[in-house]
Amino acid sequence: MLTKDTAICLRTTDYSETSQIVTLFTRTTGKIGAIAKGSKRPKSAFDGPIEVLSFGRIVFSDSGGDKLATLTEFQQKSVFTCKADNLFALNCCLFAAELLNNLTHDYDPHPELFDNFLQFLQHTNETRATNNERRDLLSLLILFQLTLLREIGLMPVLNACVNCRTRHDGSGDFYFSSSANGLVCKDCEASFPDRIGLSKNVADCLVNPKLISDVQEKTLIEIEKGLVHHFTEILHKPPKMAKHILKN
Repeated sequence: MLTKDTAICLRTTDYSETSQIVTLFTRTTGKIGAIAKGSKRPKSAFDGPIEVLSFGRIVFSDSGGDKLATLTEFQQKSVFTCKADNLFALNCCLFAAELLNNLTHDYDPHPELFDNFLQFLQHTNETRATNNERRDLLSLLILFQLTLLREIGLMPVLNACVNCRTRHDGSGDFYFSSSANGLVCKDCEASFPDRIGLSKNVADCLVNPKLISDVQEKTLIEIEKGLVHHFTEILHKPPKMAKHILKN
């Protein structure tokens, strides 16, 4: 049976001289792996080779089980490659796609997460070159990462100490522990060897994400380092694209 859906390409691998294996994040089906036979031929039903971060309507045949689906059509509406001179924006998009690929399961739909990812790609692609460009891009990336954690059920406890439930009121020292999956207060931090210290600005932003869009780049970098640490613990390995986000 053929299924129609809307999809964003997360990953591509050459299968042969003319075909590709693609990982697609779809709105109503979830993540799927599919073979696109003949996609690299000049004339095909895919508007040319399928590119990472391309978005459009797809038609596929689900073979069931652990086998790859067969992609029969991909009408690519846009490809989010960002501006050619904005490598950091592209790296942010590729990093988000990597996290989405590694942290979601096949055939587990998350329509709100799909919409948020598409919006993230659009906003990142439209970010204008300004003095605050890197800060703005980091802000978009961090907000998407928090949405991703929430949508997949791994959102840390960020409004209080996960151990003793002491609420963060903007004062005192707070830490973050991946093993505890949340903030840890000064009185409890000794029980969590993996904890990392947080500045007041970072703790405030994690408690109230609405502040993230307006804080200085220095604070955003500190938040992103903490998130990368957390994703590394969840995945048991560092995300490959993280080094391109955190490098100076």
